[in-house]
Amino acid sequence: MEAVILILGLLVVAFVALGIYVSVKVIGAASRGVDRTITQARRAVEDTTLRAKSYGQLGVVGELAQLRLSLRTSMRATQEALQTGVTEDASLSESLGLFQRLSVHGRELDDELKRLEREPDKTTVTSLLPGLRERTGQITRSAESLRWAARDRARQFADDDLAALNVQIDVEAGALRHWTTEEPAPGQQSDRPAERGQGPGQDRAGAPGPAQRQGPAQGHGNGPGDEGIAQAITAADPRQQTGYPWQKRARPETTN
Repeated sequence: MEAVILILGLLVVAFVALGIYVSVKVIGAASRGVDRTITQARRAVEDTTLRAKSYGQLGVVGELAQLRLSLRTSMRATQEALQTGVTEDASLSESLGLFQRLSVHGRELDDELKRLEREPDKTTVTSLLPGLRERTGQITRSAESLRWAARDRARQFADDDLAALNVQIDVEAGALRHWTTEEPAPGQQSDRPAERGQGPGQDRAGAPGPAQRQGPAQGHGNGPGDEGIAQAITAADPRQQTGYPWQKRARPETTN
């Protein structure tokens, strides 16, 4: 009895622990989903604000917003391309590591541009714009180089796979169209009498057989062979054919 109680207690503890573990996992997943949604919403708002500033404001503020927008767009596109490609091509992991190092410089530049937007001394900010443009151009060019290299690699692999598939399809199509008809050699003769010109009414010496010597008058009558002759002369009714035209007819059995 004590053993049964102990087993039941262990089962209860196990179910409670399992419920707590599942609850923690569900809460963590929900929290990550909420954080991801908030991050995406904040990013969309910032991008919309930067577009509005770059098109609606002139001078230093508009140019800073344009630099930030260009930097963020290029870095985000490169990140998505590399993260998508690394799942199919493991060799892109090194490129992803290089991009992560580049992202550190990109975040530092974005933070600096964001601070300069609130800087009241516009003269100093104007003097810093050439260097900021140069840094932004270097980072965006590096990001674009990684992005287009990854896309060219994926496209080359797709082209190679398509070329190999086309070759296999051509080989298979040629095999499906390859049929041969066996024909006897020019000097080869068959052993069957019909191929040597001997009909059913001729003997081996070429003389007419008994059926030919009887004359045409004896070919008519009510004998057992009249029905076969009538069937051979009369054409078959195509409406009585039940099979398809591409089906082969059964060959009659030969009797000795």
